[in-house]
Amino acid sequence: MIDGLVTRDEVRTAEQYVERVLEEAIARSPGEPEFHQALKELLPTLVPALAMHSEYMRLGVLERLVEPERMISFRVPWIDDAGRVHVNRGYRVQYNSALGPYKGGIRFHRTVNSSIIKFLGFEQIFKNALTGLPIGGGKGGSDFDPKGKSDMEVMRFAQSFMTEFYRHMGPDVDVPAGDIGVGAREVGYLFGQYKRIRGSFEAGAFTGKGIAYGGSYVRKEATGYGLVYFVEEMLKMRDRSFAGSRIVISGSGNVAIYAAEKAAQLGATVVAMSDSDGYVYDPEGIDLSLIKQIKEVERGRIRDYAERRPSARFVPDSSEIWTVPCDVALPCATQNELDLRGAEALIAGGVIAVGEGANMPTTLEAVRRFEEADVLFAPGKAANAGGVAVSALEMAQNSMRMSWTFYEVEENLRHIMHSIFRTVLTTAGQYGKPGDLLAGANIAGFLKVAEAMVAQGVI
Repeated sequence: MIDGLVTRDEVRTAEQYVERVLEEAIARSPGEPEFHQALKELLPTLVPALAMHSEYMRLGVLERLVEPERMISFRVPWIDDAGRVHVNRGYRVQYNSALGPYKGGIRFHRTVNSSIIKFLGFEQIFKNALTGLPIGGGKGGSDFDPKGKSDMEVMRFAQSFMTEFYRHMGPDVDVPAGDIGVGAREVGYLFGQYKRIRGSFEAGAFTGKGIAYGGSYVRKEATGYGLVYFVEEMLKMRDRSFAGSRIVISGSGNVAIYAAEKAAQLGATVVAMSDSDGYVYDPEGIDLSLIKQIKEVERGRIRDYAERRPSARFVPDSSEIWTVPCDVALPCATQNELDLRGAEALIAGGVIAVGEGANMPTTLEAVRRFEEADVLFAPGKAANAGGVAVSALEMAQNSMRMSWTFYEVEENLRHIMHSIFRTVLTTAGQYGKPGDLLAGANIAGFLKVAEAMVAQGVI
């Protein structure tokens, strides 16, 4: 704890407060395990901050923080190419606007439900706060799966989704972006329908747009690049770097591809990547140009890589990717993909650092195991904040009606990620958790949001 700054009674009071809020929040949201997990991961780490700032308990900051300002659910009907009618469900959680308009991606995936949207939105509050940019937290999506759908089917679904959602968003209200299942194609269709309904070109209403119509350079690369910049700083704590390191990256979407690209630029060898079908292992190093061709152009599967690359082999079980020996592991696929079994395999394989590219990809048990084994751990709300950081830079460019160069945006991104790392590391030390980047990220994000919430009154 923080020697000399708080008493044991103050700490115990904060612990009791956190326990009560956590218990009440879980009871009010039954059947939402991902949301419960996010609460359990974050709230207990705030005890040192609450013990030092008792006014946040007195003013009920946590009670308000865990409850979304607004939760929207709506029907999304659409017609497939055969003329059949389908109905999916759309969601948007507008979680907290203390720092600025709600900001967070839209996810199209069959697993999307209210629990996942709430956990993602809750995490987004603190991630956005850590960037230092004026944006609140939100998240949205649908249980629609674009995989295997034609362009026309995706367009019809996106237009139907936006026909309802447009009334809840805008440049000063809620600014969505892409996420899993929502790439350049989907963003284009969503923004096009928004523009059509609004009757005006509000470029700042959506981020992740194409360069031709108000998008920003580096947005596609931002989350993956930012992850590597953060982990690069973390590795310096052990006098290590990416140069000469073996890297395992789960996933093969946007985040994974560009994390692999930046890691390779810094001298690392990426030896494994995956998708939901399994993973590929390539001891000579993953050929990123081939991965990009398969995933970004052909919309194919990771097994196709092994069929075209003689040095690679395909394993039809994506969870086994953590058995590949490596120095750095970057889980970039989806929530809870790295469990205790995977953590044990990584530790046995010599891992020294784990950086979360996805949102909450590591289970609580796995996180604790890494702590016990003295493995460096970069939490997602800090390490994968690069995407939303460049989204905010895109909003700034749209507001000024300007376009910055690739170099200018990347330098801004690098500066933001290094700044986040310093903030997280410093905060961890100030609150009695030296070197604990998870606690540092949670506390730093919380303090920024809590200060704004108190200043704005009980709303």
